[in-house]
Amino acid sequence: MRLHDRVFLLLGGTGGIGKALVEPLVRAGARVIIASRHPEKLEHREGVSLAHLDLAAPDLDQQLDRLGDAYPDIDGVIHCAGQNRFASLGNMAVSDLDAQIAVNLRSAMIVARHFAPRFEKAGQGALVFVGSTFGSIGFPGYTAYCASKFGLRGFTEALRRELADTRVQVVYVAPRATATDMNPEAVNELNRALGNAMDAPEAVASQILAAMENDDRRRYLGWPEKLFVVINGILPRIVDKAMLKQLPVIRRFLNPGVLS
Repeated sequence: MRLHDRVFLLLGGTGGIGKALVEPLVRAGARVIIASRHPEKLEHREGVSLAHLDLAAPDLDQQLDRLGDAYPDIDGVIHCAGQNRFASLGNMAVSDLDAQIAVNLRSAMIVARHFAPRFEKAGQGALVFVGSTFGSIGFPGYTAYCASKFGLRGFTEALRRELADTRVQVVYVAPRATATDMNPEAVNELNRALGNAMDAPEAVASQILAAMENDDRRRYLGWPEKLFVVINGILPRIVDKAMLKQLPVIRRFLNPGVLS
């Protein structure tokens, strides 16, 4: 897909990956609308508009109606908003579970429900969803996050097939561990202890834009993470055994985290 002269609604534009997407999008000639719960806290700049949107709100669909009326020229959406908490399931409150499901999965479905028919009627449009390696591999301490990202991956796959005979593009990009403020220090320490690589947000943003420009349907980031995704899908017992060996290390860091 081309980026020049496109109007993208960016969800999660205040976080690490989303923030890293803004500059290259504008540089490519796109106009960016950053939707946030607190747009008044964001800095105004050329090529960027700010709008209010609460992805966890019960009335998200009505908010999208108002946003769509205010910005009728939106022809692409990049959903990279996310909630996470690194903790064992028993240490998560119901509100923690609800927040991750609401932002990571429910909001993506409602956003697509709003824009897909509109893009189909217009004869073009793009829906880009940022998932995770943990949308294909279950990992201890991320039960709710994995559930929401597994759901997001399945949703985008079904939606892509539902829109296969239209000109609406559906793109799914799955980063590996990324160095953002969403990770508490315990997660950073765990990744170092396990030898897991962490990508810079700018590197992930570059890969997302490359996937868009190349018209990829899906793109998984990082090696050997891409290999583990394949192995987990075919021979999950191999990954089970590997995780079991890592579990004592994981348990050392598996303390209640902070909801980002």
